[in-house]
Amino acid sequence: MNNADKKRTVIVGIFVLLGIVILVAGVLTLGSQQKAFVKSIRLTSIFDDVEGLTAGNNVWFSGVKIGTVKKINFHGKSQVEIEMDIERNVREYIHKDATATISSDGFIGNKIVVIQGGSPEAPPVENGDVIRSESPADMMETLQVNNMNLVAITDDLKKITARIASGQGTVGALLSDSTLATDFKAIVSSLKSTASHSEAVSRSLSRFTEKLNQEGTLVNDLLTDTTVYSKLQAAVAGLEAVSVSAASITENLERVSARLESKDNAVGMLLSDQEVAGTLKSTLENLESSSEKLDENMEALRHNFLFRRYFRKKEKEEAGSN
Repeated sequence: MNNADKKRTVIVGIFVLLGIVILVAGVLTLGSQQKAFVKSIRLTSIFDDVEGLTAGNNVWFSGVKIGTVKKINFHGKSQVEIEMDIERNVREYIHKDATATISSDGFIGNKIVVIQGGSPEAPPVENGDVIRSESPADMMETLQVNNMNLVAITDDLKKITARIASGQGTVGALLSDSTLATDFKAIVSSLKSTASHSEAVSRSLSRFTEKLNQEGTLVNDLLTDTTVYSKLQAAVAGLEAVSVSAASITENLERVSARLESKDNAVGMLLSDQEVAGTLKSTLENLESSSEKLDENMEALRHNFLFRRYFRKKEKEEAGSN
């Protein structure tokens, strides 16, 4: 074999080796994408319509690719059974009440199967389990209901904003009526002033309480000095005794005044009986008249010659005693 043949053989060997390497790399790549070399379990789900799903499409869970579609078989009269190979290490996250849905990888991408994990209370799936399917039509109905709710909310917001823009309601009046805005500003200013006054009053009360807590003040002595407290207690007891005595005196005065108002005693008769008062008045007038006449008689006796000597002697005795 000449050198040219050897060179040609080496080149062919290099190309064959490169082809083998590319083939192995492609197999490994496809195998990794199809999860061919990963331990897996098989799950089954039955749909009414798979919407163009084919074997080899991906299976997703929470945005992560966890397996592939292995087989698509007809089931019953018009349903389709899908067999999926799922990675064994994600089995604990998929529960027996999980659901499978047909979706798309993007707006125009390939069809995929999306699995919802189910409730944590349910046990994990096992190899060969059948999980419940959820039709995309149900999701579309839900989206339609949500869209209708959004439209209703939008209409309500439109009405509310229209009423606000036209000045209706409190918010609309505040936004459109300058008088209300001025009054609102005045209220806020008044609240600020009230807050400042309240703060000043609070400071004054704080200073006042500090003064009350100072030693030597009456309040501090009352709160801390037991001697002052006992004296104050004794004074209060004395005041209570005085009030009791005053009440007793008042009661006695009431009884006396009641007796004075009755006619069963002399003073009561003098105060209330007009006849007795008239008789007493006439008696006093008679006594006054009698006393005047008695004075006149005494004066006459003093000038009588029979008693003149007696009265002169009496006057001398009184002059001597003075």
